[in-house]
Order: sequence, then structure tokens, then C-alpha cells
Amino acid sequence: MNSPTSSAPRPMLSIGLTGGIGSGKTLVADRLAELGATIIDTDVLAHAVTAPGGAAMPAIEAEFGRDFVTAEGALDRARMRALAFSDAEAKRKLEAITHPLIRAASDAAARAATGAYRVFVVPLLVESGNWRGRVDRVLVVDCDRETQIRRVMSRNGFTRDQVEAIIARQATRADRLAAADDVIENDHASREAVIAHVDALHARYLELALDR
Repeated sequence: MNSPTSSAPRPMLSIGLTGGIGSGKTLVADRLAELGATIIDTDVLAHAVTAPGGAAMPAIEAEFGRDFVTAEGALDRARMRALAFSDAEAKRKLEAITHPLIRAASDAAARAATGAYRVFVVPLLVESGNWRGRVDRVLVVDCDRETQIRRVMSRNGFTRDQVEAIIARQATRADRLAAADDVIENDHASREAVIAHVDALHARYLELALDR
């Protein structure tokens, strides 16, 4: 007969996926999802709590006023982004509203995960300081600064100054690499090479998941 300890479910392997803006986190996350991992994207959760009817919207409107709410009832992201970049206290207040809700949503998604392992996509994983204790391995998608700037300007229509301001608020490339257990180079590598690297890591993560 199995003891209560041996019959208890094994904790699911958790991977923290991060990288600077424009590094290619979505490509990696999408491929891991195709391969059977459960993806928990904190950016998606952040958009959900600040969408029309989102859990954060009453507190955001009360704190910042109706000017920061769109006609549809969502957070006015462009207006809030401009404020947060110029006012550190406003940024802190916004995060005090949204971060606990995002944390609760990510915890709920983690409990509901059914994949072979789960991947938390956290752009600010290194900056937040508390994620390292919540995941078993950190996977960093890496590219150089100029590649980031070029991609984001093309993708989002931001100016160079806007992209550089975002990068300046993120962890340095060196800090991310220092925190990494696994690194995918997505600078000069082809899409096919990146996918092949993801596939190899997936096989490794399956082994680790089975060994738990």
C-alpha cells in the first residue's frame, strides 16, 4: 500500500520564461504551447484585469480618474504609460492595484494547469525579485539591444526614444543572463533554429517533469 506521502501528486515542473521587450518570448511560448506545456502569460492576465469589466478597473478609476478609462471601460494604456514613465509614484500606485490581482490569477491558472509542465511568461521576472522562488528553472530569450529596438519600433510603431525608455526600466541583459538556467539566442538565429532549440529544451523539460 502506498503511504500518504508517496501517493500525493507530484508538484508540476514550473518554468519562468522571460526576456527583454522584443526578444521573442511569444515565439518561444507559442511553440512550447504547441508541444503541450501549459502557458500562463502574465501580460495576458494584466490585460484581462484592465479590460472592460476587469477586476482592477474600479480601483484604477477611483485612483486616477475617468480620464484614464476608455469609453469602453478599459484602461487607457497610452495615457497610463505616459504617466507611469514620468511619475514613479503613479507607477507604484498602479502596480499596487494590479499586481495582487495578476498574482491571484496566475496562481489560479497554475492550479488548473493540465500540461506536461507549466510555463510562466513574465517579462519582468528578474526585476520583480520574487519569481525565482516560484519556478524551478528560468528560461531567458536573449538578443542584443539594437535588435530589440528595431523589432519594437517595427511591431508597435514606437519611436526609438520610447523603446529606449522601456528598455531602461527593464533588467539589463547581463542581469537576465545571470539569472538564467537556460538561454535561447534569438538575435541572429533563424526562426527554424530558434524552434529547434525550443524543441530540444522541451524534451529536457519533459525529462525533468518525469523525474519529480
